[in-house]
Amino acid sequence: MHTSPSSSAQQARQGIAQRLREIRLDAGLTARAVAQVAGWHESKASKIEHGRTVPSESDIRAWCAACGAEGQIPELIAASRAADLMYVEWKRLQKTGLRQLQLSKIKMYEQVRHFRVYCSNVIPGLFQTTAYAEALLSAIAAFREAPNDVTEAVTARVERARFLHEGNHRFAVLVEEWVLRSRVGDAEVMAGQLGHLLAIMSLPSVSLGIIPQSAERRMWPVETFNIFDDTLVQVELLTAEINVSQPSEIAQYARGFSHMSELAVYGTAARQLIAAAIADVS
Repeated sequence: MHTSPSSSAQQARQGIAQRLREIRLDAGLTARAVAQVAGWHESKASKIEHGRTVPSESDIRAWCAACGAEGQIPELIAASRAADLMYVEWKRLQKTGLRQLQLSKIKMYEQVRHFRVYCSNVIPGLFQTTAYAEALLSAIAAFREAPNDVTEAVTARVERARFLHEGNHRFAVLVEEWVLRSRVGDAEVMAGQLGHLLAIMSLPSVSLGIIPQSAERRMWPVETFNIFDDTLVQVELLTAEINVSQPSEIAQYARGFSHMSELAVYGTAARQLIAAAIADVS
């Protein structure tokens, strides 16, 4: 997976810029003329169509009006909004706190049938205990300087675990072994979390694989990502959430997940790794 996770957003924005340029050419106008009609500095139109400035919705309306192409406004604005959702900074998603972001995921979890998760840094959200989630979300809120609604956010996150028991969902989850040993919270929190993982493994809807640190890597560790059926991939970076909907990129993540699956151990072998981590944390 050598492609940048933000490439879909970049390509989408370049596509919008190209369409605006074509609209201008079809109208027989120069970039300077579009800027003059729209009331902009003369360089703004050039920056927009060369992708150096991302046009706002009002910019798109003004551009199309200047070119007599008002009929293309709705489609271009829809494309612009879709591009904005591809790469969303956490500070934007969490500007009102962490609870709303947790709630916004519920619809997706209700609809997904085959949910694949690869976690390289923490225990997956659906598998988190209240104490682990509180320790993790507290750290996230502090680091990102988000409004502190951790108690409400934890409640919303833990409540999502009901989907492990309800509906026709299948959860295939892969976790790097070092996640079991990376302390989030104190020893008691970690021991409780790891014990919870052992219980989760017995659920018929769950397949949990642990990738041993001793595994000979044919697939390198990458960023945490979630695959919702075969329609969407969400990638978690330090600064942003990436929403990948391009089929070719989704296929790369699915292929990466498949390679990771071959490195993982399951059942008794996975339980042994978790039990060893519990013994070490106690």
